[in-house]
Amino acid sequence: MLCDQCKERDVAVLLTTIEDNAVRQLHLCEKCAAERGVETPTAMPKHPMGDFLQAVQEQSLVLQEDAVRCAFCSTSLREFRASGRLGCAHCYGAFERSLRELLRRVHGSARHVGSTYHPPSPASLQKRTTLLELRDRLRRAVETEQFELAASIRDQIRVIE
Repeated sequence: MLCDQCKERDVAVLLTTIEDNAVRQLHLCEKCAAERGVETPTAMPKHPMGDFLQAVQEQSLVLQEDAVRCAFCSTSLREFRASGRLGCAHCYGAFERSLRELLRRVHGSARHVGSTYHPPSPASLQKRTTLLELRDRLRRAVETEQFELAASIRDQIRVIE
């Protein structure tokens, strides 16, 4: 898509303005956006010392985080990064900060916005358990050729279903 202003370069910025309750969108290249005073990440000048200091800070944070261990199972953050598996349920609390950052990078947010799990009701669990037991008894009755017992179990299953 080409810039709405110069019609020469590819679009890098979507500028949305609201004027008199009307929304207006402009697709601008980096140069035209800079002319209008909109800063883009590539337009900002970078200082080599700033990059160096940021790299040093990130490295020290990684080293500090790698030393963190779960108090319950002794799994380290380095082991988690290598295997992709946590050692126990307590690791979620021990590595919370790193896990939040990982989830933010992978999913775009550290906050869950999808559907949530609702456990089945105890009545439906009881019904499912009873049906499984009856089907197992039915299978054994047929295997041992107890057809009258199998017929009564079949009828019980139909009533429950």
